Amino acid sequence: RISSFDTKWQASKPNIYNNMSQTQLLHFTTRASHSMNDKNKVYKQLGFFSLKKKIEDAVQRAEIFAPTALELEQAKQIKNEEMICDYNLWDDPVKSNDILVKLADGAKVVDDLKDLKYKAEEAKLIMQLAEMDAINYGLFKQAYNASLYVTKFLDHYKMSKLLRGPYDMEGACLTITAGSGGTNSEIWAEQVLNIYTKWAMKQANKGRIVEKQQSMKGGIKLATIEFEFKHAYGYLSGESGVHHMISHQNGSIDDEAISAGVDVVPLFLGAGSDLQINDEEMIVSSSSLLREEQRLTEPTVRIRHIPTGICVQSSGERSHFANKIKALNRLKAKLLVIVKEQGVINVSSIKKEAIVDVWQKDTRRYVSHPYKLVEDVKTGFQLPDLNSVLDGNIEPLLGAYINSKQSSDHV
Repeated sequence: RISSFDTKWQASKPNIYNNMSQTQLLHFTTRASHSMNDKNKVYKQLGFFSLKKKIEDAVQRAEIFAPTALELEQAKQIKNEEMICDYNLWDDPVKSNDILVKLADGAKVVDDLKDLKYKAEEAKLIMQLAEMDAINYGLFKQAYNASLYVTKFLDHYKMSKLLRGPYDMEGACLTITAGSGGTNSEIWAEQVLNIYTKWAMKQANKGRIVEKQQSMKGGIKLATIEFEFKHAYGYLSGESGVHHMISHQNGSIDDEAISAGVDVVPLFLGAGSDLQINDEEMIVSSSSLLREEQRLTEPTVRIRHIPTGICVQSSGERSHFANKIKALNRLKAKLLVIVKEQGVINVSSIKKEAIVDVWQKDTRRYVSHPYKLVEDVKTGFQLPDLNSVLDGNIEPLLGAYINSKQSSDHV
């Protein structure tokens, strides 16, 4: 809105364009145009410089790291092949299968490292061609995309070497439950679900949502995702706990906090767990859940482990029997994790009073107002870009936890 003062001033001030001669006006316009072009040129040069630096860093990292890693992996491969030659595969089928799996995994890593060397060389060559061709932006982008592959592979390779826990190589079953904050927590729980599905897609690994209980007013009450790829549990085990969304409204002392609980257990990709649980130690119950959007009834099976009080459920399968099997597998995985956490020999040695519930562990805080920040409570690591994290870019947070865990293991 223009004030009366502004109107009078506009009417009274001289029109500088009317008072200019045509030559002066042309000179003024040309000078402004040159100034804008110069700025665009500078911005473009800065963009090229940034791209070039990132490509050079990725190529240099690959050139230093890849030869040593390739030599190491090839040595492991030769050792595994010698074990196959010296071992009678029929004597112990289980051990034979482990050796064959290691052999196949090792061969893939060797091939990937060879491919990494080619990608790094490709990025370097394309960048040189781009500079010779009067700084060809299209070629620079092509080189940058090749360098992204190099960086991503190196990060994953380094991370996988840090994942040495007994179940770190397994898949992961991740369950998200809305907190007690009503509709806000249910909407937040769905956002947390989206974080993990987007993360998996960015890693070219699809997360399969096997069960999802929608809320009547928006959001979800509960959802379970299964990640059927190697090292998924190793990457995601640190996500277990409470994820808070916090908004400081108008500088008020009373904060509006909404939460979602995340529980993560291994999803055994191979033969599965050999843990046996006696029927008399479990209470199995079932109910039917009507999905309004499809008018389908889902059989939900719940299992309570009496000695520990641990409860699990499954509702994503079509039959009662299939849901019972899946719930039983989740119970076994949960108990094995607790055995590891408590450092006891077996399930019967678990101390019920020492079991830490998901809702007793603060894992992450997401601040949306007045600033945007994500803080990992377990490591103290912070990211100033909330929107990026909500878009599934949680790799730095996962890496911070894995590195901190590795450091504590060596203490």
